[in-house]
Amino acid sequence: MKAMVARSLGGGWVQEDVTIADPLENEVLVDIKASGLCGSDFMEMSHGVMHQPPVVLGHEIAGVVVKVGSAVTTLHVGDHVAGCLVQFCGKCARCLSGEVGLCRNPGEAVRSADQAPRLTDASGAPLDQGMALGGFAEQALVHENMLVKIPDHMPFPQASVLGCSVITGTGAVLNAAKVERGETVVLIGAGGVGLNVISGALLAGAAKIIAVDLNDATLETAKKFGATHVINSGTSDPVAAVKELTGGYGVRYAFDVVGIPATARQGYDMLDRGGTLYQIGMGGNTLELASMDNIFNRKAVQGVFMGSGVPKRDIASLVDLYLDGRLNLDDLISEEISLGDLNEGYTRLKDPQVNRVVITNFS
Repeated sequence: MKAMVARSLGGGWVQEDVTIADPLENEVLVDIKASGLCGSDFMEMSHGVMHQPPVVLGHEIAGVVVKVGSAVTTLHVGDHVAGCLVQFCGKCARCLSGEVGLCRNPGEAVRSADQAPRLTDASGAPLDQGMALGGFAEQALVHENMLVKIPDHMPFPQASVLGCSVITGTGAVLNAAKVERGETVVLIGAGGVGLNVISGALLAGAAKIIAVDLNDATLETAKKFGATHVINSGTSDPVAAVKELTGGYGVRYAFDVVGIPATARQGYDMLDRGGTLYQIGMGGNTLELASMDNIFNRKAVQGVFMGSGVPKRDIASLVDLYLDGRLNLDDLISEEISLGDLNEGYTRLKDPQVNRVVITNFS
């Protein structure tokens, strides 16, 4: 099959002929119909945070099941599926309590060291499979726990983005924060994930949704998705602006989608007493907190990984919301490209008016 392989850190992707193994036990072979471009994959290609080259990255996938392993019970050949990078066993105490993102045995979703690799290059050398999905390819071999059956009439491009940016943004609001109806929320960073924070806030019934960003075009998109107020943090003090919009108090819910020291500080300082900063962005930040301020004002900081929910449950629910016209996924898909245009696709993502680029042509 054709796949885009990252051969060196920062070297981009090259198209190669790659061999994919037959499914074992709980593995499912998927013909990929759509694969979204996410910033996390670009970060991996550039810095090798968790996956070193040579590696096939790509973790926002949707497609059709073409083969299943002997122990697969939840999926069948012909099923349409969407993927999610959360690896979980489904049997440990964390999984059984619904906290699959904190699974104690995530390694059960990948092959062990004594098993043949899922992916090999033309020379027979193993290739790392990014995030146990490897979606920048014609096919993916994935543990059934990481796939969700979707209706046949669900569009593949929209389905592909559900398993990362959509579940992360909406889940931060609905699962992690459990935003109450009529509340005010603020999000810092109105890109792909930030737009889904807005969608989650709409679903939760938030009265005010404040979007903070450095780019006016991005903020205009945020308004189209449902932001009631926008703040350009490059031209005004975002903390002061949020306080002004909230009668001087601040907010109970702040979402930092960027994840750098400046935005973490801004989000924390925007909090009302008893408020929580939800950290979504992975920019590598540090935040110094004064214990007295925390104690008396009861502020909190909470990390959010993949929406802090249950992907199989949440993705199915998000599909229903989209098909019911209550969740905007169509405007997330800015461009559709071919597999070989992956490098150019990431260049396009630098445009603030481009929300998500999705590979839909694998020929």
